[in-house]
Amino acid sequence: MHVFVTGGTGTIGSAVVAELLGNGHTVLALARSDGSAQALEGVGAKVLRGDLAQLDVLRAGAAQCDGVISLAFGRDYGSADALERAVAEEGAALAALGRELVGSDRPIVTVSGTPWVPGRASTEADPLPTDGPVGGRGRSVNALLELAAHGVRSTAVRMPRTVHNRGEGGFAGLLAEQARRTGVAGYPGDGTQRWPAVHALDAAVLFRLALESAPAGTAWHAVADEGDAVLDIATVIGRRLGLPVEEVPQESFGPFGPIFAMDQPASSARTREALGWQPTHTGLLADLENLRP
Repeated sequence: MHVFVTGGTGTIGSAVVAELLGNGHTVLALARSDGSAQALEGVGAKVLRGDLAQLDVLRAGAAQCDGVISLAFGRDYGSADALERAVAEEGAALAALGRELVGSDRPIVTVSGTPWVPGRASTEADPLPTDGPVGGRGRSVNALLELAAHGVRSTAVRMPRTVHNRGEGGFAGLLAEQARRTGVAGYPGDGTQRWPAVHALDAAVLFRLALESAPAGTAWHAVADEGDAVLDIATVIGRRLGLPVEEVPQESFGPFGPIFAMDQPASSARTREALGWQPTHTGLLADLENLRP
């Protein structure tokens, strides 16, 4: 299958590109910079120059491929306004890609997040939130999945709060970045709240499986660790960086603060049973041992 990939140089995207190429697929990847283009070409992907805001470029990429994996998302999360802009840009991109595939029965796999459900681990059957700081992402993904009724094999892979590789990435990576800036390995709340996690290389396998065989209109959970306590995450970060571990106000984490403070474990039982996905790589706490001061 010739696959159009956006976001192909990120933590998840670089793993997805390698997974596709290693399993007999070819890749056309969106690249917005010379550095990204060189990295993608270096691993054997073809490159389409452009960015997520150029909807005509996205449509052209989708038109010449057998399927799409959409992973790109803005890099500025520093304020509520910036996060809102990134969510809106992603939504417009998904809508454009989806429209290009209507009536073709070709697959498109998008990325979203696992939902949170009070008192238990969320499952693939739970709906995405459509309000709050990232509610727009839920609405965009739902709209894409609804295209299953219009000849699009649309699916969503829901990612946990931390997608990690060599100790970097996801919410845990944001905690580590903030710790380096502030000199404190801080965590919101009492630290008992749980965040699910997955290694990027395991997540990449699930994206490939969804592209190849998942039924239209379905959602899947790329969850390896059902829920690591945030205090445990911060404790490893503090030890590896040689910093004190302390509770800090959730406002310290900007627009992500309310999300960071939530208990949000997630299950992937249905995904493993239905698609045969089995994560095999290092769990989050062990992977954070790769952090360096």
